[in-house]
Amino acid sequence: MGESSGSVSVDVERISFGGKEHHIHTNHGSVSVAVYGDIDKPALVTYPDVALNHMSCFQGLFFCPEAASLLLHNFCIYHISPPGHELGAAPISSDVPVPSVDDLADQVADVLDFFGLGSVMCLGVTAGAYILTLFATKHRERVLGLILVSPLCKTPPWAEWLYNKVMSNLLYFYGMCGLIKECLLQRYFSKEVRGSAQVPESDIVQACRSLLDERHSTNVWRFLQSINGRHDLTESLKKLQCRTLIFVGENSPFHSEALYMTSKLDRRYSALVEVQACGSMVTEEQPHAMLIPMEYFLMGYGLYRPSQLGCSPRSPLSPSCISPELLSPESMGVKLKPIKTRISLEV
Repeated sequence: MGESSGSVSVDVERISFGGKEHHIHTNHGSVSVAVYGDIDKPALVTYPDVALNHMSCFQGLFFCPEAASLLLHNFCIYHISPPGHELGAAPISSDVPVPSVDDLADQVADVLDFFGLGSVMCLGVTAGAYILTLFATKHRERVLGLILVSPLCKTPPWAEWLYNKVMSNLLYFYGMCGLIKECLLQRYFSKEVRGSAQVPESDIVQACRSLLDERHSTNVWRFLQSINGRHDLTESLKKLQCRTLIFVGENSPFHSEALYMTSKLDRRYSALVEVQACGSMVTEEQPHAMLIPMEYFLMGYGLYRPSQLGCSPRSPLSPSCISPELLSPESMGVKLKPIKTRISLEV
């Protein structure tokens, strides 16, 4: 991972849950990409949060029939996993330097180059949202739009930095122990689905707990180190030219950061959707809450659900502006009760 090959090449290719998984050597190390759908359609690139991959971070969204029909009808999906987070990944050698967040963002560019992709839509969750936002600030011409879930955009506040350091030490000395899994589940989910002494934890939490057992602690430690060393994107956000849709659970530890990020984006091209009674990982906990906002968001690009007329998913995405009325509180809040929407915020 630490060596610069000066080129991008494919190493291994295999079928994974209906998609084809590619292991690609980039200029900043190896990365796994699972590709789903028709490669002739516009590209949607995803990036998950710490210790997750596309199966544990986006499964709920893509198993939601309405959301899946919206996304898979209009896009070919390119799921990028953080290094060493893909299914069946081996531990990364301690001799390989830990990548910076800039290295990870540059990997995204290398992945696009490998597949011959020009401009793409991006969907990221928390740490993955930061990586894709950083990529968008460095390669503005390559990002058509950002769909961000509980995103990060600032350097870690001291409380988060310390918390991540404690988790890093636990990972380093004790591996993927029970305490680490509890810390991660608190990062992802609200109390309602994590359960209590009286209420059992939900199926989605149990499934995520099981998938965390498959992660190598060394690889999780590396990604956590990378994201804990992130830099502030505030000034770069003001220069973003793409439209941005932000989701955040009202019980997310990163709720205030999502509000802050929204306040720094051009309010003409950005919208915030707060999902009530939800943690950070809206894609798993309340994926149905994402459907109508995403549908309105994508209508600004001339994209529609299959049941609607006028859809041409093979056409290039148009740079048309999202109509303000499509992102108004009246158009979304009335139709989907768990959501409250804000177009602009003063923080």
